[in-house]
Amino acid sequence: MLPSKKTFTLQEATQKMEQYCAYQERCHQEVRKKLETMHMIPEAIDIVMVHLLEHNFLNEERFAKTFVSGKFRIKAWGRGRLVYELKKKNVSKVNINQALREISDEEYNEIFNDLAEKRVNSIKEKNLYKKKKKFVDYFLYRGWESFLVYDKANELIK
Repeated sequence: MLPSKKTFTLQEATQKMEQYCAYQERCHQEVRKKLETMHMIPEAIDIVMVHLLEHNFLNEERFAKTFVSGKFRIKAWGRGRLVYELKKKNVSKVNINQALREISDEEYNEIFNDLAEKRVNSIKEKNLYKKKKKFVDYFLYRGWESFLVYDKANELIK
């Protein structure tokens, strides 16, 4: 006998999604995928999504700001990586730009400079070219602007 798929009523699904969204900020795409894994029909998904939006459980602008703030301050991602990851989550350009404006240029440069100092001291490579490459690769992967990275690499690694 095949294991039966658990089915949810509209009310159960709505309640479950309210808890899911209350636990942490979610983007529309995450919630829609979660509802699909619960085997909800498209009409039911739309009803639940509208309910979550109307009751402010789901707010893409708030999600984008929280995402940018967390990934920037905790993981030290640059603007490029932040934009890339938000686009992957289908967040609108307007919300992405608004979220990025939350980071001041002073704070952005300060975090970059602190991170660059720590990083250059942690690379044990003796060959200057290899050391520079490791430094540059580290920051480019994290989405920092190439002109910032190369200028800092040339300044710190001589």
